[in-house]
Amino acid sequence: MQKKNILVTGGGGFLGKAIVKKLIAKNLSVTSFSRHFYPELEKMGVVQIQGDLADQHAVVKAFKQMDAVFHVAAKPGIWGPFQEFFRTNVTGTKNVIAACLENGIQQLIYTSSPSVIFDEYDKENVDETAPYPNKYLAAYPETKAMAEKLVKNVTKKGLHTIILRPHLIWGPEDNHVVPKIIKRAHKLRRVGQKDYLVDTIYIDNAADAHIMAYQKLLENPLLSGNIYFISQDDPVPIWKMINAFLDAAGLPSVKGHVSKKTAYIAGSIFEFVYGFLNIKRDPPMTRFLAKELATSHWFNISNAKKDLGYYPKISTQEGLLRLKQWFLILEKKSNE
Repeated sequence: MQKKNILVTGGGGFLGKAIVKKLIAKNLSVTSFSRHFYPELEKMGVVQIQGDLADQHAVVKAFKQMDAVFHVAAKPGIWGPFQEFFRTNVTGTKNVIAACLENGIQQLIYTSSPSVIFDEYDKENVDETAPYPNKYLAAYPETKAMAEKLVKNVTKKGLHTIILRPHLIWGPEDNHVVPKIIKRAHKLRRVGQKDYLVDTIYIDNAADAHIMAYQKLLENPLLSGNIYFISQDDPVPIWKMINAFLDAAGLPSVKGHVSKKTAYIAGSIFEFVYGFLNIKRDPPMTRFLAKELATSHWFNISNAKKDLGYYPKISTQEGLLRLKQWFLILEKKSNE
């Protein structure tokens, strides 16, 4: 039987690479479509195609002879021009869909985000029926919601899709969540008096969920168009988790706090100043970040368990041990 050809957008990224490794372990032929070349992927025998998601011709060409696509690539972040997020997250997703349809690809697994339903208020044990908000405080969740709707609607054209919403992916080799916390460690302050519960997901569990979604979609096309929250199924106090990340890196816990109101006002001021001066780097605080740090956001993953057979294999405690070991390895290498 001929090997299935699988393409992963953003195959060199944190989640993309974890998915690629698991696909290769299942003896599938894997191609990565990314802006950059990654030596680690080359060592794994992954075919790499460099290109821009916003270039429809390049995407259509890259998708030729593929059997399925994992669309993982996105522009994340809490700050930046709306058009930059729109270009990658919306135009890029439109091009992925068009390329799947033109090349007769039947399965598309799309990586979304729970932030698409964030309306500034607590989200506790909510499921996939939660509505999209009327307004967003950042370009990332807004453009991811727009892209998610595109993927959901294309099922009417015969493309089988599953949308996954992993929340706060972390673990060894993280290049987004944990590094940002560590970089700001000496400036961090708790927001609000309460330690709000949040969901997270360890990198291997997030990758497992994507593989399960692909396999279940092959078995049961009636799942097409479904959206699933995926997590550790173990909500944790947000500042406890942040302190656990800092501890894994050998850094002290967060000291001091500011009120929710102060953080929100500071975020508004920083957004105005950074926007006025056209500063590209992330502000120390934004309105979205202030609200995110001062609300509960954890989700019911019953549907992922039932339909996909998803259960987190790696516990949060085990994941933190692995993260600490990774930091120790990095420290040892830097001292050699």
